[in-house]
Amino acid sequence: MRLFNTREGILIEADGRYYISKNTDWDSYINRDELFALVSEEIGKLETNASAAGLLDDGLLAPISKQEVWASGVTYMKSREARMEESKDAGGGDFYARVYDADRPEIFFKATAARTVGPGDNVLIRRDSQWNVPEPELTLFATSSGRIVGYTCGNDMSSRDIEGENPLYLPQAKSYDGAAAIGPGLYVPAQPIDPDAMIHLEIARNGETVFSGSISINRMKRSHTELIGYLFRETSFAHGVFLMTGTGLVPPNDFTLATGDIVSITIENIGTLINTVTQKPIN
Repeated sequence: MRLFNTREGILIEADGRYYISKNTDWDSYINRDELFALVSEEIGKLETNASAAGLLDDGLLAPISKQEVWASGVTYMKSREARMEESKDAGGGDFYARVYDADRPEIFFKATAARTVGPGDNVLIRRDSQWNVPEPELTLFATSSGRIVGYTCGNDMSSRDIEGENPLYLPQAKSYDGAAAIGPGLYVPAQPIDPDAMIHLEIARNGETVFSGSISINRMKRSHTELIGYLFRETSFAHGVFLMTGTGLVPPNDFTLATGDIVSITIENIGTLINTVTQKPIN
């Protein structure tokens, strides 16, 4: 099943049927360890609402309210290679090689809910960067107890030249207004997501595809529970947390995003997250 945060309330999609939950608090609704079972029980008491499907086209909000977004890095070999390449002139390549093989993963704070955009919204590229890319990532949702109960699509926007200049600039390359996008909704399965599920990325410019690629999430080196386990070691999340799990799809080094580009990220069973690239207006 899938859950959507909409302007009309919480939309539930299950087996092609649509329901509007009587619960209106997104935070408390998704922050439940037995989420699949509880929602399954709930829809048995609700009437189907076919017209509610229209909210998927007009009315979707980002599936986040009071949660934070965190991110993992260098979890795919392709990401390891890309990070080493972009930072070699600064002498930082060895950091990425070592973290790929280390017991402790790279985990960093990505965004507050206020800096996170949803489906149909704009993602931003920095004006002080010349090399910007989207990073399509399977994104986990874990409850406040650390249990993974849902999945969504994530876009970990990245300024590669800033991070490549010096690894200490990673917060500036990764964490700024409109640098994170998640959606379209929260996929809540009875069992963990299929490890063979595919992530697809397409970037369109002026109506033409300028980059596309696909990768299976089973190419990820680290397990989802491992990443969540490290995140929760010394950090608590009262409303649960979203964790991006790294990217294995990296555009070539001669590619950079431009304003007006449309980024589409699709993950099997979750759906497609579509955002348009822009910049903050000059004050």
